[in-house]
Amino acid sequence: MTPSILKSPFKIFSGSSKSPSSSRANASPMAITKPFWMERIKHQGIAPFHDDSEGYKVFRNVKDYGAFGDGIHDDTDAIKKSFPSVSPAIVYFPQGTYVISKPIVAYYYTQLIGDAGNPPTLLAASSFDGMAVIDANPYIPGGGGAQYYGATNNFFRSIRNFIIDVRQVPATKSQGTGIHWQVAQATSLINLVFEMSTAPNTAHQGIWMENGSGGFMGDLVFNGGKFGIWGGNQQFTVRNITVNNAQTGVYSLWNWGWTYQDVKFNNCQVGFDIQTGGLTVETQTTGAQAIIDVVVTDTPIFIRTSQPSNGSLAGSLVVNNAKLINVPTAVCVLNGSVVLPGTTPFIPVKIIETWAQGNVYGGSDPQGRFVQGYLPPPSRPISLLNDEGRIVSRGHPQYEDCDVDDFVSARDYGAKGDGETDDTEVLQALFDEYSSSKIIFLDAGFYIVTSTLTIPSGTRLVGEAWSTLAGKGPAFRDQNDPQVVFKIGERGDSADQNTEITDVVFTTVGPAGGAIVVEWNAREPDGVKGGAGMWDSHIRLAGADGTNLDGSTCPKDGSAGYDDCFAAFLSLHITRDATGYFEGTWVWLADHDLDLAGEAQITAYAGRGILSESQGPVWMIGTASEHHVIYQYNLVEAKNHYMGLIQTESPYFQPTPAVPTPFSLSPTYKDPAPYDSNASSWALIIRNSDNILIFGAGLYSFFVSYNQDCVSTRNCQAEIADVDSSSSNVNIFSLSTVASTYQLSVDGTGVIDQKDNIDGFASTVTAWRSRQ
Repeated sequence: MTPSILKSPFKIFSGSSKSPSSSRANASPMAITKPFWMERIKHQGIAPFHDDSEGYKVFRNVKDYGAFGDGIHDDTDAIKKSFPSVSPAIVYFPQGTYVISKPIVAYYYTQLIGDAGNPPTLLAASSFDGMAVIDANPYIPGGGGAQYYGATNNFFRSIRNFIIDVRQVPATKSQGTGIHWQVAQATSLINLVFEMSTAPNTAHQGIWMENGSGGFMGDLVFNGGKFGIWGGNQQFTVRNITVNNAQTGVYSLWNWGWTYQDVKFNNCQVGFDIQTGGLTVETQTTGAQAIIDVVVTDTPIFIRTSQPSNGSLAGSLVVNNAKLINVPTAVCVLNGSVVLPGTTPFIPVKIIETWAQGNVYGGSDPQGRFVQGYLPPPSRPISLLNDEGRIVSRGHPQYEDCDVDDFVSARDYGAKGDGETDDTEVLQALFDEYSSSKIIFLDAGFYIVTSTLTIPSGTRLVGEAWSTLAGKGPAFRDQNDPQVVFKIGERGDSADQNTEITDVVFTTVGPAGGAIVVEWNAREPDGVKGGAGMWDSHIRLAGADGTNLDGSTCPKDGSAGYDDCFAAFLSLHITRDATGYFEGTWVWLADHDLDLAGEAQITAYAGRGILSESQGPVWMIGTASEHHVIYQYNLVEAKNHYMGLIQTESPYFQPTPAVPTPFSLSPTYKDPAPYDSNASSWALIIRNSDNILIFGAGLYSFFVSYNQDCVSTRNCQAEIADVDSSSSNVNIFSLSTVASTYQLSVDGTGVIDQKDNIDGFASTVTAWRSRQ
């Protein structure tokens, strides 16, 4: 039976202010009659570092710039007028149909947001000419392939709540593309529907992505087209997508590692079409594809690779928890043999618990084995699963059924957000008074606090164009007496409603060597899995306006010394009794300026990335932690974590100085013992922990003291990830590392040598499990 094609994002929206299980799946399109609260709330956000901070508008309604949204007039030029030449900005589209004849360019630090309750349609005209309806990185005409932005530095962009319809574009034109999304970290596509031609000769595609270093996308529906997603990017996390009636659901050209979680293919010809076999830098194809929680219906082929493995690694593939309904071929090779049969007329349903193609390891055994077949399924603690037995999948809360009166504005309450005023007392009073009764709207701005700000459990905090909360002053300078800047809940407490933080950036104003930027103590309410979390919210240290840590104060050569260039002691601490759902969260110590001309490299110092002692459940979906001195991810006595995909980079300046300089190791904050062989930061450490499921990890080391010669020899550092022998039920799938001699260590001793798993630019371990 062919499922009906979904016509509305109401079918896929999975975020709610009430419960993650609540959705608009059963709501009719007329259920929400008022315009989105974001359209009606008073907009008084500011960009304090803009040359015209008083006059600059952060929020821009396209209808204020002449757009009609009537499905008749060409709105392209009016929409372009609504985009500022600088950022930050929200470009907002009320309900309606907007005719587009040329690409809309998505700028840095700009969010394109439609009415969440009644998503607008971007309708490509039959005469549409250009790369895509929305283009995040245009090619420069006559530029020989040059683009507006460097693909791996194309940060901070978001598109959400649209129907993108290219069906009026002739089916054979590849200009019938929804989004050209060549982006890097802190980027998101959320709650989108792509409508494309279903003609046999269609060239339409939903998302086209040929490069970059992302990123997160989720809650997407693709109807028709040649491709739902055509993808090439170092790494990406994709959660909750549905592809209906496409020729190919997902085409993968190249990557180092992608994770697909919660995928549905209905009536496609091929689910995943994967280019494989490129084992050199020059011939890079798909390095690692990790697929978890899939339902495929009425589709002849679930997965097709371009090259056979021939008994050795030729691109890593792992599938966990897939249900096939009327899918005759589960895995096959293009123009070749069937590797894994699917269903038959007599057995119309097939369940794949865990199936892999690649090199598999266990415990401290350095000898891996190539597997093309079933593996024992990993432990999946029930606390991490929804009622259907899948990893919990929670969409970005947007409060589309709330009214303006449900919100309280930080600036209305008296906060300034001007990058100069101390807003600590005002913000604390605001949270104390309204956290349990209102959604707190943090108008765009840069809000300074000079002592710990407690954000109570049960707070729903919404930023505007990534509103910034910044810790500053003497309280956060002493690394020997670290202090929490932003405390989310009190240790051991609970709340009757969800704790939700969206579209907020946390940072410091240097020097801040004693700053614990975010301490996460919040717990989800009973019975609400994923009810305490952050979405599209980031910890961004240095390299930005207002931080006092940029190329002029902390140049690349380190000549500024240490004292003035401390950015943080610890970025994110998830405490023992906390639970947390973190989606699309980037924890980044900047290696270069973003807001100053030239984007100069800088050398600033933050001691630690993410420390989790939580007993769970914790979900880290599409998260990254980069450039911290001692470690990026550290799990100590932690339990019941799902992490996929996670991504790290070691500091570019190491080993000059070597770990832990300029910090001291802290037993209080569970720092690992110094291992003589590791003069660079650990990407991942797991100690005395249980039930840790990692489904996709990209752990990268690119430099030795700012020199990249080590990349070609694959030895920028000796070890990069470590699991101790006291940990149990640790399963790591799709582990891709760059330029670390050992990909994984046990008890500080290197076990898996990268040379045995070369997979293009990276080396890939398809599966590793601790000895139970």
